[in-house]
Amino acid sequence: MSDLALETFPNPRPERDYEIEIRCPEFTSVCPRTGLPDFGEIRITYVPDQRCIELKSLKYYILQFRNRGIFYEHVTNEILDDLVTACSPRRMTVVGDFSVRGGIKTEVRASYQKG
Repeated sequence: MSDLALETFPNPRPERDYEIEIRCPEFTSVCPRTGLPDFGEIRITYVPDQRCIELKSLKYYILQFRNRGIFYEHVTNEILDDLVTACSPRRMTVVGDFSVRGGIKTEVRASYQKG
């Protein structure tokens, strides 16, 4: 998990299932093999339980990947793990939709369902 805290706030309608979709279309990280920048979009969809994710803290959390060498699969799963830890949603999916590189388009989808 990052050094930056993901903040939350009380869910205004915890008695209801409703879906929140967040798009981070300017995601950047660094390829750990080449050191070149990777670009993409992170899409977060979740049904909150008692807490919702505060967006300003999410923005700064996402920005911390900008200079970090990390594979697509790792970053997508790490974001999911950190967000689940922060807000304990009923369910959540994080999609890393990465830009074409070397003629290959990659999308990584990681999901969580409260047991």
